[in-house]
Amino acid sequence: MESSSSNHDHHVDLLHEIGSRMAASDQLHDVLDRIVEFASALVRCDSCFIYILKNDELVLCASKNPHPDVIDRLKFPVGQGITGWVAEHHEPVAIHRNAASDYRFKFFNELPEDTFEAFLSVPLLCHGRVVGVINLQHRQPHIYTQRQIRLISTIGFLVGAEIEVARLEDENQNLSQQLETRKLVERAKGIVQRELGLNEEQAYLALRRQSRQKRKSLKEIAEAILLADELKRGTHTN
Repeated sequence: MESSSSNHDHHVDLLHEIGSRMAASDQLHDVLDRIVEFASALVRCDSCFIYILKNDELVLCASKNPHPDVIDRLKFPVGQGITGWVAEHHEPVAIHRNAASDYRFKFFNELPEDTFEAFLSVPLLCHGRVVGVINLQHRQPHIYTQRQIRLISTIGFLVGAEIEVARLEDENQNLSQQLETRKLVERAKGIVQRELGLNEEQAYLALRRQSRQKRKSLKEIAEAILLADELKRGTHTN
């Protein structure tokens, strides 16, 4: 039987490895998968989910049990279900039996884990702001100790900071992509104005119309126009 000291050392080692893995990882889903693995090792459980807050909705982004059909697709607003309650109130919830009878519980037909008895839900926080929720479940009744809740909460703080960093990186990347698209569209719009004798608004509407008709993004339409213009100029030069 393991001593209390041995268990403590094991938990410290696991938490240290979490931090190291997170620092070395570039992909958010890789980080979340590792967090699911570590959380399930710290508190032996039958299910572990991580929901990430995106645009005021909680999105299922990682699971111990394979759920390829619902990962990144299952979503619901903050405040809905136990998970949504935890996100709204910034407090953990631990239910040792008959979790589905709790007034906050929400059933998802896609998740067989809804029938599990015990349920632990902990917020993922960064600087006091909720960025997600981690859920552990047991098929049979299970009493979650304060030590276990604290351990999962510690993981919540660690992954919360990583999620915030990933969110900011995604925002910066999106802004860069939007700026690049805007520049391409402006150049393409200038070519359309010159070639067809249109004003700026007419040229932009022409680009939008081509985008809808060909079912391509404005960026793709702009790139095609720029390439055609480049080829045309090259032909005239030769």
